[in-house]
Amino acid sequence: MPHRFSNLCLVRHPLIAHKLSFIRERHTTTRDFRRLLSEIAALMTYEVFREFATTPCEVETPLERAAAERITTPITIVPVLRAGLGMTRGVLDLVPEARVGHIGIRRDESTAMPIGYYTKLPSDVSCGPVILVDPMLATGGSSSHALSILRGAGCTDLRLICLVASPEGVGRLLADHPTVRIYTAALDRELDANKYIRPGLGDAGDRTYGTA
Repeated sequence: MPHRFSNLCLVRHPLIAHKLSFIRERHTTTRDFRRLLSEIAALMTYEVFREFATTPCEVETPLERAAAERITTPITIVPVLRAGLGMTRGVLDLVPEARVGHIGIRRDESTAMPIGYYTKLPSDVSCGPVILVDPMLATGGSSSHALSILRGAGCTDLRLICLVASPEGVGRLLADHPTVRIYTAALDRELDANKYIRPGLGDAGDRTYGTA
């Protein structure tokens, strides 16, 4: 499916599409939703890391020295609380050496505006790539707010991984943070009158933690 957004990478893979079909299903259990969210995040991480630079090095194999490559810059994963935590484990399964910061943002249900309530980041967070993770990119308000916090901390190498995005949310980030690359498993049709993504998958935080 083509799209018009220069800041969007729609990650296409049969395994992601397969798992996404189950995570959308309303009857999927909390346990399975949590597992699928982590698995899809891990699969998407492969695509995100295509752009990361490596540094040549040498390693000692059981037989001889060999040329190799490693990612040497510090990488920070920043979930947007609370739903982003469900994706963090999948990323860390592949990049266990990454640091983890946290940004807490809730949405005012009457205005749909983001309200920040917590920020904890590594002191040198700006020294390497930062990956913001949040399952749903709806209005884009929370993600834009989180990216502004990261920019305020000096971060310039920023990316966002989300499970499902709306055209409105992608457009908002293109206007507010045009250099930030968005990776998503699905670009859905629209936002409804209540600012929920359609067809979407419901509230990712409630479905992850069984609080619906």
